Amino acid sequence: MKHLPFALVVVLLLLMAVLAGGAVLHESITIDEVAHIGAGVSYLQRLDMRMNEEHPPLAKLLAALPLVLHGVRTDYADFSWTFSSSWFNSFLGEWVWGNSVAVKWNDPGSLLVWARAPMLLLTLALGACIYVFGSRLGNTWGGFLCVVAFVTTPAFLTFGPLVLTDIAVTLFCLLTLWSFATLWSAPNRRNMLSFGLLLGAALLTKFSAGLLLFCFLFFRLSLRWLPVVQLPADKSELRQWRRLRGRYLWAGILVASISVYVVYFIFTWNQPSDSLQILGSSPASLLLRRILMAPSIYLRGLAGFALSAQRATFLLDHYYTHGVWFYFPALFVLKSTLASLLMLVAAPLVALVARAKLKSIRIIPDETALHWRAVCVSLLVFTGGCMLSPMTISIRHFSVPIVLLILLLAPVPRALELLHENRWPAARPVMGAYAVLAVLSLVTVLRAFPHFFPFFNSLGFGQPGYNLAGDSNLDWNQALPEVEEFVARRGLQHVLLDEYGFVEPSVYIPQAQFWNCQAPDATDAGQIAIVSASMIRDGHNCPWLLNYPREELVAGGMYAFQLPTVIPPVGGPAGPPPPETHRNFGGFPGPDVRIIFLKCLRDPTQLQPTVDKMRAQFEAEVAKRKAQQKKN
Repeated sequence: MKHLPFALVVVLLLLMAVLAGGAVLHESITIDEVAHIGAGVSYLQRLDMRMNEEHPPLAKLLAALPLVLHGVRTDYADFSWTFSSSWFNSFLGEWVWGNSVAVKWNDPGSLLVWARAPMLLLTLALGACIYVFGSRLGNTWGGFLCVVAFVTTPAFLTFGPLVLTDIAVTLFCLLTLWSFATLWSAPNRRNMLSFGLLLGAALLTKFSAGLLLFCFLFFRLSLRWLPVVQLPADKSELRQWRRLRGRYLWAGILVASISVYVVYFIFTWNQPSDSLQILGSSPASLLLRRILMAPSIYLRGLAGFALSAQRATFLLDHYYTHGVWFYFPALFVLKSTLASLLMLVAAPLVALVARAKLKSIRIIPDETALHWRAVCVSLLVFTGGCMLSPMTISIRHFSVPIVLLILLLAPVPRALELLHENRWPAARPVMGAYAVLAVLSLVTVLRAFPHFFPFFNSLGFGQPGYNLAGDSNLDWNQALPEVEEFVARRGLQHVLLDEYGFVEPSVYIPQAQFWNCQAPDATDAGQIAIVSASMIRDGHNCPWLLNYPREELVAGGMYAFQLPTVIPPVGGPAGPPPPETHRNFGGFPGPDVRIIFLKCLRDPTQLQPTVDKMRAQFEAEVAKRKAQQKKN
C-alpha cells in the first residue's frame, strides 16, 4: 500500500501520454504552431531570432531540437526569410516562413510528430512535479488526487503536446514558485542558483511569466500580514531573517536576468543589428550594437506582445470587441469535467471542517508552510492577472492558475485521514465520494477522446460549442485530417472550406476551395460547405447557415452544411449577413485577413507589396485623423 499512489500516478501519466499523444497524431498543424515551429528551427540553424520575436524562444527551441537533429529541410534564400529582417516585416513573414517549413519543404505528418514529442514530455514532467509537490503539501494520496485532476483536465490533454508556450511556461512557473519558497525556507547559494535558473527558464518561455515578480512581492507582504510558524518572534531577528532572504532573492533575479541575456545573446548572434544603427557603424559601435542586441530583441518582443494583446472576445453567445474580466472563470467552469469541479468545490469545505475539529493539528506540514503560502498567493496573482488581461481568447492562457488550483486538492486526503482518526463520522463517506469523482472524471475524458478541443461539460445545457466560446476553445484548424476523411467517405470532388486558420487547404484536403461563409457567391448554391465551428459566431458572423441541413464533424469542432439551391439575399432572414455586420478572423479590422496570408503563402514575393499597402493604409488613416482633429 505504501507505494500504491506512486504506481497509480505512473499509470495515470502513461494514460495521459496515450490520450494526449494519440489525439494529436490525428490533428493538422494548429495556428500558432505554424509560426513557432519555423521560428525554432531558424533559431537553432542560424542563431537568428528575427522570426516570432513576440514570444521568447525556449519552448520553440525545445520543439525544434529533434527536427534539426533529424535533418529538417529549410531554404534561407527564400524571400520570406530575407524579407523578415526588419521587425515590422517579420510579423507577416514569420507565418509564410513557418508554413514553408511545416507543410511545404517537409512532410507535415512526420514533422509534427518530432516537434510535438518534446512538448508532450514537458506535459508529463508537469504532471510528475504536481505529484511530488502535492505529496509534500499533503501526503502521497494528496499528490495522487492532484494528478487525477491534472490528467483529466481537457485543456492539458488538448494543448499539452502542441508546440506552444502555455504548458511549458506553466511547468517553469510552478518549478520557480516551489524553488522560491525553498529559498525562503533555506536561503543558501545552491537554492538561490536553482531559483534563478528556473526563473530565467520561465522568462525565456513566455512574457506573462513576469507575473512571477508580483508573486514574490505579494508573498513577502503576506508574511507581514499573516505570519507563518517559521518566522522569528524577536523583531531584530525577524529583520535579519527578511534581509537575508531579500538579498538571496535579488541575487536569484540577477542570475535569471543573466541567463535570459545569455540565451538571447547566443541566438541573436547572426541577426542583423540594423535596428540599432543609430549607434553608428564604427568597430566600437558594432560591438556595442551586438552587446545591446539581446536586450533590444527582448524588449521589442515584449512590445510586440503588448501590442497584440488587445483582442475581440466571444463568450456565452456574446461578441465583445475587448477582453472581459469574467472570461477565464466562466470558461474554466465550462471546459472542466464536472467531477473535477466538484472535487475543487468540496476542498474548502473539508478544510473548514478540519480547522474546526483539528484545532491543534496542522494539515499542511510545517516544512512546506511557505510553499503552501507561495501556491495560494500566486494563485491570486495569476488569476487576477488573467482577469485583468485584455487578451481573453483561450483557456490555454489560464493554465498556470489551473495548476495552482489543482494543488489546493493536495491537503484533502491528509485532512480526511486525520478527521477519521479523530472520529468524524463523515470522513470515510467523503473519501469514497472523492474516489468516485476521480473515476468519473477519468471516464469523462476517456469518452471525449480524441476530441478534446471542443469539449464542454453539461453546464453548457446542451448548447452547441459555437454558442459558448470560440477560437482555440473549439477549433484551431486541427481537424483537417478528419475533414479529409469525411470528404473521401462522401466521394466529394469539391467542397467549400471556411477554416479557422490560414494554411493552404489543399495540403490536407485537395478538393477544398477557400471560402468565406459571410460572402457566398451565387455559384456556391447547392454545394457542401465545411465550416469551422469557431467561424460560425466568433471568427465570422454566419448563423444564417444554421437554417440548412448540417452534419457535425469532430464532435462539434466543424460542420458540413448543405447550401440551398439558391443563396438567399444578403441581410434576409435566412441569408448571409450585410457587410457592416461582418466579423474578421482573429478580430482583425478590414477585409478577410486570411486572403492576405494565403496570397503570401502561395507566393512569398507578395509579402513586400502587401506590407507596402498596409503601410499606405495606416499612413492614410493617421493623416485622416490628424485632418479631423484640425477641423474640430
